[in-house]
Amino acid sequence: MAINSTLAAVTDRIIARSATSRADYVARMKKAASNGPARAHLSCGNQAHAYAAMGGDKGTLMADRQPNIGIVTAFNDMLSAHQPFETYPAQIKEAARKLGATAQVAGGVPAMCDGVTQGRAGMELSLFSRDVIALSAAVALSHDTFDAAVFLGVCDKIVPGLVIAAATFGHVPALFIPAGPMVSGMGNDEKSKVRQQFATGEIDREGLMKAEMASYHGPGTCTFYGTANTNQMLMEFMGLHLPGTSFVNPGTDLRAALTEQSVAQAINNTALTGRNRPTWQVLDERAFVNGMVGLMATGGSTNLILHLPAMARAAGIEITLQDFADLSELTPLMARVYPNGLADVNHFHAAGGLGFMIGELLNAGLLHGDAVTSYGASLADYAAEPKLIDGELSWHAAPTETLNAKILRKVADPFSPSGGLARLAGNLGEAVIKVSAVAPERQSITAPARVFYGQNAVKEAFRAGEFTGDTVIVVRYQGPKANGMPELHSLTPVLAILQDRGYKMALLTDGRMSGASGKVPAAIHLSPEAADGGPIALIQDGDMIRLDATTGEIEVLTDLAGRTATPPDLTDNHTGMGRELFEQFRRNVGPATQGASALY
Repeated sequence: MAINSTLAAVTDRIIARSATSRADYVARMKKAASNGPARAHLSCGNQAHAYAAMGGDKGTLMADRQPNIGIVTAFNDMLSAHQPFETYPAQIKEAARKLGATAQVAGGVPAMCDGVTQGRAGMELSLFSRDVIALSAAVALSHDTFDAAVFLGVCDKIVPGLVIAAATFGHVPALFIPAGPMVSGMGNDEKSKVRQQFATGEIDREGLMKAEMASYHGPGTCTFYGTANTNQMLMEFMGLHLPGTSFVNPGTDLRAALTEQSVAQAINNTALTGRNRPTWQVLDERAFVNGMVGLMATGGSTNLILHLPAMARAAGIEITLQDFADLSELTPLMARVYPNGLADVNHFHAAGGLGFMIGELLNAGLLHGDAVTSYGASLADYAAEPKLIDGELSWHAAPTETLNAKILRKVADPFSPSGGLARLAGNLGEAVIKVSAVAPERQSITAPARVFYGQNAVKEAFRAGEFTGDTVIVVRYQGPKANGMPELHSLTPVLAILQDRGYKMALLTDGRMSGASGKVPAAIHLSPEAADGGPIALIQDGDMIRLDATTGEIEVLTDLAGRTATPPDLTDNHTGMGRELFEQFRRNVGPATQGASALY
């Protein structure tokens, strides 16, 4: 199938826009690889330090003839999604030995759980942790003793940070190895109802705790389609996973077989023994366009609109909100996974999953099938699913028909003709909105503003019964320069309750919402942010705001001329819980439209 003309046009303009920065990046990567395997150039002293603790692997390492794989791990047992990684290094090392190669844990990176820090001071470090993860992984790989790298990470900022590092060390082949989602627990819709009941006082904390523990109950990724699972989709669409590996549950024989095969693939991608597939060849403009299409087709997390530009910049590529908008308009919404539907990712996987979607999108000309990947010849090899038959791992053609049309649909019969995310622009700046879970009649609102400086103040106003009509809730000074751009996820139940009472509600903020944000329209990531002189700082209670996702408009209808901003005292947001250590990040962070990174 020929590539869709709009897809080609968006890709071509990204290539043109990125021509200089991409050429510089590729030149750096080729120079880094020009001397061949790095270990051969280390002094004897350098090598002795690197191999001192490697026991029986020392001989293989000193011979310099077999690949050495660097493992960068985000293991901790506070994140359910990352707990399975505890045993991965031993599995990877043993798999490498069987193939005559070696593997070493190059280093660990931090991995915080947004589910734990929601509404807490620690959430103000969450977005910046992505840059810390990139820096930490760079330190791990700076030992320059690895012929390939495997990255163990799943959740929100972890995968984007690791991709930034993988791109920075793009002369080294990279492969990402996931851990998979936990098995299904309490249904997401039921959990959401319990949260709303708690917010209105219908149940007590004990009842809420019981529901939450039934939802998040074991090892693996949370099963809703938030940022963590969107990351896993992205790694598959961008060719950095093995095909079909994203949503295989932890602790299964298939999961173990895929981990072992990932090691074989990493070895095969090296310059020493294989086809030499450096990461810079995989992470090109086509890969990022494919990732954006996957984001739209699945109705994925709004957080990726922050992360993808930051990842792309590490590979010398510049993408804009307009690129997202055009690809969203082009791409049909093919999946209904909570919060866009009742199903979880296990149900989605059973219905045909990513292999079905990739095959459908390729056949419709909506993906670059010739994109270079870490497995196989190209993305065309990712319309497949792995199976373990008599102990042998093999790939088979993915289903060409959906196994559950309530969850997954063909391109010709989508849930919506356009993707789940939209760009908003107007006299307040640029913002994004996730519309895949918002009813069409709620995607446009004109209403008076109520202005707040944090989500706790909104909740206090709600408890006091202050919302009695249609309202655009404005929560400002929540951008990266102000306080690190925390997610405002705890507003979700409040907004949903007010909407269910019959009011038209919307949120306007320079902060973020969770990747699981749902049925209330939320214009988020507004840029320029209040702390950077954005007009959101001038809005007052009662100003009329128009938000229209169907036309892509975000406007204040009241004349703001002559007003001056009255910023709050943010001292308390800059100290305590480690926040004082991140002053340089707040001072140097870029705008949300460019990925909100302090690294560029």
